[in-house]
Amino acid sequence: MFTPVEGRSVVVTGGSKGIGKGIAGVFAAAGAKVTITGRDEAALVAAAEDLGCEWFAADVADRDSCQDLAEMVVARHGGIDVLCANAGIFPSATLAEMTPADLAQVMGTNLHGTVFAVQACLPALAASGHGRVVVTSSITGPITGYPGWSHYGASKAAQLGFIRTAAIELAPQGITINAVMPGNIATEGLADMGEDYVAGMTASIPQRRLGSVADIGHAALFLATDEAGFITGQTIVVDGGQVLPESPEALEGI
Repeated sequence: MFTPVEGRSVVVTGGSKGIGKGIAGVFAAAGAKVTITGRDEAALVAAAEDLGCEWFAADVADRDSCQDLAEMVVARHGGIDVLCANAGIFPSATLAEMTPADLAQVMGTNLHGTVFAVQACLPALAASGHGRVVVTSSITGPITGYPGWSHYGASKAAQLGFIRTAAIELAPQGITINAVMPGNIATEGLADMGEDYVAGMTASIPQRRLGSVADIGHAALFLATDEAGFITGQTIVVDGGQVLPESPEALEGI
């Protein structure tokens, strides 16, 4: 039995939809005091009503906005115990066509936003005595690649480089920082890729199904428990075994 997170203050960036909403839902169901954040106020309001949690509009790519978020959560809930740095974007652009603005946009949200969110929440996480940071990375970049997402993959790999040094610096304050690396998860964003893409990805997964947002949420919840307190600077791949086959032929006949 894991120590409950009931009553603990949890911040989920990018929490209005997709994986972020799934993470927020798992923590809310476990009794945590969840605050979701994002840039779309209407989406935040709808998600907060669905989940029974609080919301605050913020842009993680803006350091001051992250600071405002942290200050608001501390004022409302007395502190921050868990930060789920989940906010991320994945616009497609081939390497030949990618502009400096394309690259800056993806790095600004996915990498800078992760760093800024951690920096803003750091004092409160240290004060909690059991601070936890869970970063949503991806298998794309650290392990796999996909045409059009070189900037996205670079940002997700960079997150892992960040957590490994951050883990060393944060350890004396009792804060752990780890990453969850989702494979193909059933979200609005994945559906937007089209039926052929979804079918192809499903066929590449040994479990023959897409992951659910709750699959990622439960991994994040584990990393937020007291029992996971000796785990830091590490990653958990949650992909139904997608990265394991050497080729599509390895899945034939199973």
